[in-house]
Amino acid sequence: MTTLLLAAALPVLAAPVALASPVPRPDHVVVVVMENKRYDAVIGQPRTPYISSLARRGANFTNAYGETHPSQPNYLALFSGSTQGVTDNTCIRRTFDAPNLGRQLLDAGLTFTGYAEALPFAGYTGCSSGTYVRRHNPWVDFANVPSGLNRPLTDLPSSWDRLPTVAFISPDLCHDMHDCPKGDADAWLRRALGSYADWAETHNSLLILTFDEDNRTDGNHIPTVVLGAGVRPGDRTERIDHYAILRTIEDLYGLPPLGAAARATPLKVLSGMAG
Repeated sequence: MTTLLLAAALPVLAAPVALASPVPRPDHVVVVVMENKRYDAVIGQPRTPYISSLARRGANFTNAYGETHPSQPNYLALFSGSTQGVTDNTCIRRTFDAPNLGRQLLDAGLTFTGYAEALPFAGYTGCSSGTYVRRHNPWVDFANVPSGLNRPLTDLPSSWDRLPTVAFISPDLCHDMHDCPKGDADAWLRRALGSYADWAETHNSLLILTFDEDNRTDGNHIPTVVLGAGVRPGDRTERIDHYAILRTIEDLYGLPPLGAAARATPLKVLSGMAG
């Protein structure tokens, strides 16, 4: 009886709880957005060998979708967590005073720059110039993003360690697959960012390649690939969208999720990420 009483009086020790691994904070994230192609028209296709190779090397999201049609609202969703009420491709001749990823990064003491191919000069706010179109450049639509951070792609640093914390890249109407053959865009991506993709894998950085929308033939099913240091290669079958991509970047840098990103599950690409 005495032994039983002593045993009952002893505190019950809880089983050890495994702590979640901290999510590594990438030194750099580069986001590239291409145009108007359904998933199975790009991934695994002979005319897009480089993008297909990235899909094999990184996390290939087989169930990624755009939010809507046409292009412009999807870019705004990716950058700000909202389409900002935009429903078409009409040139936005005003700026929104709304939260967005660029402003979040700056307020957190981090850096952001948007690079647009064929942009005629830094800070340009026109609707188009040659093969450049504003509708594919969401950062120019926000008054709280300094105009000097809207830069031509020719200003992309030649040394990758000089990149901002997060860089968005908008190819021109040829190299985003909008107006030219897919093979041209695939070859351009290798030339422009192939060395960054290689560098990122050994320098704590990420490349995110996605598309704005499909060609209206497959339910807005789009390619999305994430490659870089710490990324587990292989197919991912969970359904994602641009809000999930935004949420992922925000989580990586400890930023509060914006708009619809708050309801999105971040991409499970690095060990320790929730979702």
